[in-house]
Amino acid sequence: MKNVASTPSVNWRATARSGLITAAVCVAIGVALVMALDFAGTDYAFLAAYTILQFVALATAWNILGGYAGYVNFGVAAFYAVGVYTSVVVYKTLQWPLLFTIPLAALVAGLLGLGMGYLTLRLRGVFFSIATLALSVVLNTLIVNWSFVGGSRGVYIIHPATMPYFGSYARYLLIVMLLIAIGSVLVARYIERSWIGNGLAALKDDELAAECAGVPSMKMKLIATTVSGALLGIVGAPFPYFVTYIDPASAFSLSVAVNAIAMPLIGGTATWIGPVIGALLLGTLQQVATVTISSALNLLIVGVLLVIFVSVAPNGIVGFVKNIWERKRK
Repeated sequence: MKNVASTPSVNWRATARSGLITAAVCVAIGVALVMALDFAGTDYAFLAAYTILQFVALATAWNILGGYAGYVNFGVAAFYAVGVYTSVVVYKTLQWPLLFTIPLAALVAGLLGLGMGYLTLRLRGVFFSIATLALSVVLNTLIVNWSFVGGSRGVYIIHPATMPYFGSYARYLLIVMLLIAIGSVLVARYIERSWIGNGLAALKDDELAAECAGVPSMKMKLIATTVSGALLGIVGAPFPYFVTYIDPASAFSLSVAVNAIAMPLIGGTATWIGPVIGALLLGTLQQVATVTISSALNLLIVGVLLVIFVSVAPNGIVGFVKNIWERKRK
């Protein structure tokens, strides 16, 4: 078996070209989305689209470690909350604009992912998942007892009603989250098609055999935990400005953790497009249910769809479609 970690899977020019095409398509779709929401003319439309795009970025970030490497991370809320409370700390101390806070949130969450990797990646399977869940519990306890960020009482974040060149602040937040979602998808796509993705795929199939073939397993896994953690922190950074009130219950939200795991599983974890499909499907259904019935149904929708897809299409929507396509070709 050759060293999959050091052998490029595809020509770099072809990869760069297809990446630019993907980026251009994403930007074009984003521009069309913003124009359509401008035509709708309501702030709620911007906020609903923000929530769906947030799910796209969350699902994509989780999939880098949970999908590509096969290490199921139950500590999504911890990294997301680190991004949230990084914004809170910056708001209360430095008063930096959101765009300057986002790189700092990425740095803090990425370092947390790197540290978590060193401590937990020698564990496998359910033991790794339990360790990441414990990380979320520990951080939640620390935040509850940290009075500077509001503790259990929470803290208010005041933002301007409008932003220059963007109109309403809701429109500004939508564009920020759109760029975050596009960036997350492009990063995940690059990793999937690079030597890193080859290494992670080998580890997921058989970690012992991959190590024998020369794959630096710890290096691969640390890259995955760091990048995944940084992206999750980035997604959390705008959230305080979105809701204007933050407490531990909202930062360490069960909805965030469940959706970030369920969406890639429903869409398909083997490719970058799977989490996007799952997030768009589930996120849209949840927003429709919130408007027409009740937001209390959101997790029920996720649970029902997850059971259905695990039973009928264990490889997600993308895997299900691929199987049908292969049968037709044969």
